[in-house]
Amino acid sequence: MKDHQATLWDENQDEVAREIESLKEQIRRHNHLYYVLDAPEISDVEYDRLYARLVELEEAYPHFRADDSPTQRVAGQALTSFATVAHRLPMLSLANTFDYAEIRSFASRTEKALNEPVDGYVAELKIDGLAVTLHYEDGKFVRGATRGDGFSGEDITANLRTIKSIPLRLQRPVTIEVRGEVYMDRRDFEALNALRMQKGEALFANPRNAAAGSLRQLDPRVTAERPLDIFIYQMGLGQDVPPRTHHQLLIYFQELGLRVNPHIELYDHIDGVVEYCRNWEEKRQELSYDIDGVVIKVNDLRQQRQLGHTAKSPRWAVAFKFPAQEVTTQVNDIIVQVGRTGVLTPLALLTPVEVAGSVVSRASLHNEDIVRAKDVRIGDWVLIRKAGDVIPEVIGPITGKRTGAERQFIMPKLCPACGAHVVREEGEAASRCVGKGCPAQLVEGLVHFASRAGMDIEGLGPAVVNQLVKSGLVQDPADLYYLTCDHLLGLERFGDRSAKNLIAAINRSKTQPLSRLLAALGIRHVGSSNARLLAKHFGTLDELIRADLTQLLSVPEIGEKIASSIIDFFAEPQNQRIIERLKGAGVNLAEPEDSDTKQPLSGKTFVLTGTLPDYSRDEVAELIEKLGGKVVSQVSSKTDYVVVGERPGSKYERAKELGITTLSQAELLALLGVDDEE
Repeated sequence: MKDHQATLWDENQDEVAREIESLKEQIRRHNHLYYVLDAPEISDVEYDRLYARLVELEEAYPHFRADDSPTQRVAGQALTSFATVAHRLPMLSLANTFDYAEIRSFASRTEKALNEPVDGYVAELKIDGLAVTLHYEDGKFVRGATRGDGFSGEDITANLRTIKSIPLRLQRPVTIEVRGEVYMDRRDFEALNALRMQKGEALFANPRNAAAGSLRQLDPRVTAERPLDIFIYQMGLGQDVPPRTHHQLLIYFQELGLRVNPHIELYDHIDGVVEYCRNWEEKRQELSYDIDGVVIKVNDLRQQRQLGHTAKSPRWAVAFKFPAQEVTTQVNDIIVQVGRTGVLTPLALLTPVEVAGSVVSRASLHNEDIVRAKDVRIGDWVLIRKAGDVIPEVIGPITGKRTGAERQFIMPKLCPACGAHVVREEGEAASRCVGKGCPAQLVEGLVHFASRAGMDIEGLGPAVVNQLVKSGLVQDPADLYYLTCDHLLGLERFGDRSAKNLIAAINRSKTQPLSRLLAALGIRHVGSSNARLLAKHFGTLDELIRADLTQLLSVPEIGEKIASSIIDFFAEPQNQRIIERLKGAGVNLAEPEDSDTKQPLSGKTFVLTGTLPDYSRDEVAELIEKLGGKVVSQVSSKTDYVVVGERPGSKYERAKELGITTLSQAELLALLGVDDEE
């Protein structure tokens, strides 16, 4: 009897398992039809009936519930922070072009590098969203991450699982890594903002901002409520991938069940690509989502590998950025903001106007000279645009609309934040407040101290800094390291969890290297590059403080102006007290020593001249210094290499006279070992 019952139970279990698998397969198929192909075959009611039956069976038989089931898109508890994921293949950014002549130059440069004709170009819309990478093992989605700095990003797997156009299981059991762009449709963005307005919550500036903010929610249940979507556009790493070309690869993605943008074209010649760019520049607003340009790629994967990449971008692809959109609006007033170094910046307050997908109501006028040069007046109608579709910029006034009621802007003689005198040094465009107790400088200085370029304290933005300063809890950067959860719990909008998170972030920042601390302190003329030089040369903060003018001037690139600024900073008793309190709080005051095994350029001296096509001087200097090299400003017989860009100066001629080795960008990258194929 028992054997008979066991047999019936086993048969029933088998029947349930078969039904669950059948339901999962049906739901996956209908999800693909609806979210990827936009071609549903059944009504929402029929879909809901299938889904409800699957939920019912999985709840009754939880041992049959798998994490790739359509019912398991939202799972797990909220996180306290995101883990860091190293990209096995770097997620490089693209070099930008801004006109059609530059597109043709890219094609010419590419053919010259290949020494053969390019076997076609693929043109794709550049989606204005957030780049992510998805990793599948045997067809199952196992991990997803943000782009981050290109070499590592944040593990947002739980949030990506909530996006219905991302399949939890592919159509084939392949192991593959793909890259895509998560975005939010404009209509969904407007609906989300309308809902947030009803709730009294802060509005998102644009769809890209909304998509990024939604993906970085620590609670995946919040992300699940946001209408996100994705287009897959690129291969990461994969096994047994059959395509020979990029265009075939995109078709292969679709066969796997991945969502690919439908507006992709393959052209034999660059002329077709240029026409594609012209067309989409004109009709970009016809799309339901935002694009900010076109991505152009060499189609042949063999040619892509042959071309390789620089340290920051592939040589086989380029982004054509649409020209900035321009609109007119009125300057209602010009006010002054006081920055962390005391600089007064004129700010135009504008009648709100939409530009490139977001509402703009203010724009920086930078300094008094620029206001005069552009002749922008209070009351003027002006033309504004978003530089790179990001930063609002006043192009200039529409003088034909002037009525005579417009007023000239006058830089105040007294600081609007503290009433101290405002001075403008000879030869400088900036006007500065000289008040040491200026509250505006304190707030801005603390924001800079906590920024990514400084001590990188997550969660310590302008709003929180303002609260801390207004409450009297923080009077200088050292005060941050003496805060407790009890202090924060007395502030508005701080709960137990948010207080603990901020204190933990502050404590983590104690381990930052000396170079970060020097950059964070806001010493005049000491930015990130000079901070690295000083930290590497002196090793500890005590040694730097003890250095006299001669010792400081012995550091390459540190001139008398910078050296004097450093001496003045550390001679100030107020600053000395801050340093002592930082030391007492356990903040690291030393720079870690470089490992000899990772310093192939140790002892080598470089000079930079001219403009490199893909790098700023600071970026090149950082690459060299990371490998132990030293960058100096003047060519001498002790110089090992002179890096020569476009329009080089007299340093190039001096290098030739002395017989010093000169390097192009490509030769430098080869020496640094950063242009090898990953």
